[in-house]
Amino acid sequence: MSKKKGTKGMVLAVWVMTTAMLLAGCGKAADSVQSADSVQSADSVQSADSVQSADSVTDRLVSAPQISDEAENQTALLVSFGDSGDAFTMHLYDNDTARAVAGHVGTSDWRLPIYHYDNYEGWAYFQYYDIPSRYEIPSNAENITSPKAGEVYYSEPNRIILFYQDAEISEQYTPIGYIDASEDFVEAVADNPELEGWGNKIVRISAGE
Repeated sequence: MSKKKGTKGMVLAVWVMTTAMLLAGCGKAADSVQSADSVQSADSVQSADSVQSADSVTDRLVSAPQISDEAENQTALLVSFGDSGDAFTMHLYDNDTARAVAGHVGTSDWRLPIYHYDNYEGWAYFQYYDIPSRYEIPSNAENITSPKAGEVYYSEPNRIILFYQDAEISEQYTPIGYIDASEDFVEAVADNPELEGWGNKIVRISAGE
């Protein structure tokens, strides 16, 4: 009987030691998992910081260029309807809005899309072109009632309005210039081709040579 009790005691002791070792191993595994989670969390924060930094760089890259005095003092710009259309001279008025437009275009030509060009009110006598919001343009709007073909206006925020037919309206616009309303000009605006595969038209505005 004593031998059997001794044997059972040894078996029990071995079982207790084995269980203790297994539990210790599980504890280390849990610590390892926790450590791995901590590293992953740190990587996530670092990745987010990297994205934020990249976004900041992108914002700086797309900001409007500095306007030079020479660009701001231009008295005329060139306007083309379509990427390969003939250029028409837009004579600028002497006001802050026109100078801002000339200054921005003088540092970087504008290639502006024309969307919804045949399904908005007034489409038969004017077109509008949206300017990227990064360009800061002052406004000094006045009530416009009888614009003539060829007249160009600024509409806040960041929109150019070009009339290619005489019109009767009541809107708040800032006059910025005009294009001589020749038959060629009217045809160029009306016949501006739609970009293949894009569903919109393009107007180009530049400082010229």
